[in-house]
Amino acid sequence: MKILVLNGSPKTKSDTMVLTNAFLKGIEKTGSHEIHVIDVIKKNIAPCKGCFGCWQTGNGQCVIDDDQNEILRLYPEMDLIIWSFPLYCYGMPGHLKSVLDRTIPLIQKKMEVVDGVTRHVAGVDFSKIHGVVICGCGFPNYEHNFEGIQRQCELALGNPLQIYVPETPLLNIPGAEPVAKPKREAFELAGEEYAKSFALKPETIENLQSLMIPKDEYIKGVNS
Repeated sequence: MKILVLNGSPKTKSDTMVLTNAFLKGIEKTGSHEIHVIDVIKKNIAPCKGCFGCWQTGNGQCVIDDDQNEILRLYPEMDLIIWSFPLYCYGMPGHLKSVLDRTIPLIQKKMEVVDGVTRHVAGVDFSKIHGVVICGCGFPNYEHNFEGIQRQCELALGNPLQIYVPETPLLNIPGAEPVAKPKREAFELAGEEYAKSFALKPETIENLQSLMIPKDEYIKGVNS
């Protein structure tokens, strides 16, 4: 496979990338894959201007000459795109949202209605590109945290496989290794499973999204 990882964490020691790297490790066990990891925070990617100059040129590139065009060149060539990011105010970090906003050159101005939903006609063949979202959160709750980003990813990313993990700060705390290690191992196994069918069993996803320690214990640790 050709795999593009868009790392949306601004931190060098990213909690979410711990999980994403474990997932990739599992994928790599299944064969030889070409993996491109882009640390978005290190790139020069301006916000979208809404000028629609890309639709005038029609070349799949943005008229803003910055690092986004590197992503736009890679995007249509990939078999799998992994969006890896921490939850910021119930959404993705702003610098990664700029990447998403500026994928407009990959669609056309022309509109169509599919299953009752109005959308723009694709400019590239998205049907062959699989997507995975791996998002971590600092709260010990799945509920009331991920619903907003989940809906956005369904609509904007073509309903990719979505994995949302609470309590991810534990992954970079040495004292939490007894619970962090099983979570990493679960993601590694999930990567192997995903590479075979581009899907995960419901029970696998449930395990990936489970708490590492009880909610009350986590809150007590944070507050102390």
